[in-house]
Amino acid sequence: MHLRIEIKKDPQPADYEAILLPLQAYNNAQAEPSEVEKTAFLVIDEAGVTQGGLWARVAARWLFVELLVVPEAARGQGIGSQLMDSAQTLAQQKGCVGIWLDTFSFQAPDFYRRLGFEVFGELKDYPPGHSRFYMQKRFD
Repeated sequence: MHLRIEIKKDPQPADYEAILLPLQAYNNAQAEPSEVEKTAFLVIDEAGVTQGGLWARVAARWLFVELLVVPEAARGQGIGSQLMDSAQTLAQQKGCVGIWLDTFSFQAPDFYRRLGFEVFGELKDYPPGHSRFYMQKRFD
């Protein structure tokens, strides 16, 4: 088989799938296959408009918090904690080992620490002058 590397400046969804599918096949052969279940907890205003919330996915017995946004006007009122409590309840109902997420040093690492999360990785200078923290909370 003759292979070459090509740089594609405007990759399409089909290109992503062409890379993803063999990787998933390999991963599934090595570890128990896992379905991915997406969920969202929405923060909705009186007009019915979503102003923030928590977007997560459950896979391989872990809940990953992909997005968490509390509207600026509502910060400090416990909404972030309520969202995280809801995610934790869901994770425990699903039999998850724990929750993991990432956050920047200028976002909310201290908030997550207060909720029992621990840093398991740090990418320094991403973005420059800041860090990206990878955090987890195990249910053991």
